[in-house]
Amino acid sequence: MLSFGRTRTQPRSNRSMSLGGMDFSDPKRKNNVVGKILLAASLTAVCIIMLKQSPTFNSPSPFSLREDGVIHVLVTGGAGYIGSHAALRLLKDGYRVTIVDNLSRGNLGAVKVLQELFPEPGRLQFIYADLGEPKTVNSIFSQNAFDAVMHFAAVAYVGESTVYPLKYYHNITSNTLVVLESMAANDVKTLIYSSTCATYGEPEKMPITEDTPQVPINPYGKAKKMAEDIILDFSKNSDMAIMILRYFNVIGSDPDGRLGEAPRPELREHGRISGACFDAARGIVAGLKVKGTDYKTHDGTCIRDYIDVTDLVDAHVKALEKAMPGKVGIYNVGTGMGRSVNEFVHACKKATGVDIKVDYLPRRPGDYAEVFSDPSKINRELNWTAQYTDLQKSLQVAWRWQKSHQNGYGSPLVMAS
Repeated sequence: MLSFGRTRTQPRSNRSMSLGGMDFSDPKRKNNVVGKILLAASLTAVCIIMLKQSPTFNSPSPFSLREDGVIHVLVTGGAGYIGSHAALRLLKDGYRVTIVDNLSRGNLGAVKVLQELFPEPGRLQFIYADLGEPKTVNSIFSQNAFDAVMHFAAVAYVGESTVYPLKYYHNITSNTLVVLESMAANDVKTLIYSSTCATYGEPEKMPITEDTPQVPINPYGKAKKMAEDIILDFSKNSDMAIMILRYFNVIGSDPDGRLGEAPRPELREHGRISGACFDAARGIVAGLKVKGTDYKTHDGTCIRDYIDVTDLVDAHVKALEKAMPGKVGIYNVGTGMGRSVNEFVHACKKATGVDIKVDYLPRRPGDYAEVFSDPSKINRELNWTAQYTDLQKSLQVAWRWQKSHQNGYGSPLVMAS
């Protein structure tokens, strides 16, 4: 029912009035609006014509195309310490590289260094994304023509994993499943998986071979072994080429000083011993904390196999070159030499020229006494041998980068949520 409350004495305006829920506009105003719409449509059409005449309009991204002689590698975690060094090596060798990283542990500064070194179109792209989001990951795979994946992305601190185990199972195991599913759905045929000697736990016999039983003793090692198991189960009914590299304790940095290790300050207590040594040498922390002096080793401290990051990356590239469809290769990547933490500290003092103060503390949860590799299988099958085996020299190279990058790569990027 329509209600007319009062009679109008003023002239009728040009505004719309509502009757029973229906809008009736003044004809003159309607014509004006129609004219504006037609003008906007005309301008839009002109813009489209101009864009179509541009040589770049509708040109597909080179990353979405396959080209003869060009191998496109997705490097997950490519803004991190090891991943960025791997991306550098791949780019130097002529590969096309896409880095996917959520920057929770990586550094945008490392990506910028790579972009400055390889600015040519179609060489390198960076995608900010979280591998824990399946739809996002699958979209990345569907929009890019990947030939292979080097899967580095992972949280990777033994001590932290004992405090936040669920975080490690999500980040390592679940995210690897997401990557593998997207690879299968988008017909990506080669996977180089970054695993760890932590999957072996504390073996009874040294050195560790690829046949040594895997009995991990901390959530980091357990999560990595679960991811390996998923990959191996999938491989039984797949023609995917798979290489699993179980590597030992990584040190060093790019010999030419372009990249280095720059962990988040809040993660220092969980980080690598090399970072802790450098922090002590620079006075960032009061001294170096050595956790555990009662292990059954020659000097009571843990024994580890320290592998230079340049050698480690070389192993990944050789694995990529040798990967065969329908085959799985599993390799230890180490030097075959065990050095104690005390020996490492002595080498670090020599490398930095600083008499670092050392505090000896109780054992860290989840650590094991002695771990070093037998690299004969990778020597034999991939023709790989560690070249940078002088502990002090590797630390000197890393120390030069640390001294020239007092703030790492600069302030970490804060991404808008």
